[in-house]
Amino acid sequence: MRYFLVNRFGFPEDCILMLTEEETDRFRNPTKQNIRMALYWLVQGCQTGDSLVFYYSGHGSQQRNYNGDEMDGYDETICPLDFETQGMIVDDEINATIVRPLPFGVKLHALIDACHSGTVLDLPFLCRMNRNGQYIWEDHRPRAGAWKGTSGGEAISFSGCDDNQTSADTSALSRITSTGAMTYCFIKAFEEGHGATYGSILSSMRSTIRNTTGATGPVSSVVTILVSGGSFGGLKQEPQLTSNEPFDVYQKPFSF
Repeated sequence: MRYFLVNRFGFPEDCILMLTEEETDRFRNPTKQNIRMALYWLVQGCQTGDSLVFYYSGHGSQQRNYNGDEMDGYDETICPLDFETQGMIVDDEINATIVRPLPFGVKLHALIDACHSGTVLDLPFLCRMNRNGQYIWEDHRPRAGAWKGTSGGEAISFSGCDDNQTSADTSALSRITSTGAMTYCFIKAFEEGHGATYGSILSSMRSTIRNTTGATGPVSSVVTILVSGGSFGGLKQEPQLTSNEPFDVYQKPFSF
C-alpha cells in the first residue's frame, strides 16, 4: 500500500508513518499506545487542502456496546499487537480521534482490511449496495443523538467486510503470495481502470472477491500506515463504503 500511495498518487514518502510488527524500532511497532499516538499525529495541525489516509491491515473484532450508539449492539474494534494485554481500540475512540476533529477543507480516507470492519470508523452513513450495483445509504446515526460526523471536513472509508463478516488472507488473488483480499481488490480496481468513482471502485472490489476462491483465513498481518498530505468456495466478505455524509457514488470522482 505504501508503494501504491507514493507511486500512484504522489504522496511524499516523508509524510508517511508506517507501523509494522517487522519494525525493529519499538516506537514503530503497532502497539496500542503507538497506534493511538499515530492517530493523533495524523490529524494534528491539519488544515484546508490537506489529504489524510489511514490504512490498517490486521485483526479486527467486536465487543458489546453499552452506550446505545450501535444499531447491532456491538462496537467494532481493531486489535493492536499487544491487544491481549492492553485491550483493543474501539470504533468510538477512532471516530473521536480522526473523524470528529476534521476541519472544513480536509479530506480523510480510511482503508481498513480487517474482520468486522464495516463501520469501524463509526461514520454516520453506510452505502448498502446489492449485486447489481444498486445502492441506498443507511443512516447509522445513533438514536441517542451522539455526533459521529466531522467538524466540517470529509471522511470516507473503504473496509474489507460487513460488521458481521470476516476478512481473508488469500493467495488466490495475486497467485504469488498471500495478501489481504480487500487490499488487493482495492489496488486492482485502479489497475483495471475502475478507479474513477467511489461506486466503480466498490463495485469492482466486490466483483473481484465474488469471483475468487481459495480463502486461507482471517487477515493476520498487523500493518498500520498513516499518511498526512495509508471460506471455502469463495471469499465470504463484502467490502463496504461509509461516509460522514451521503453522496452519489457513481457521480462523485474518487480523489485522495
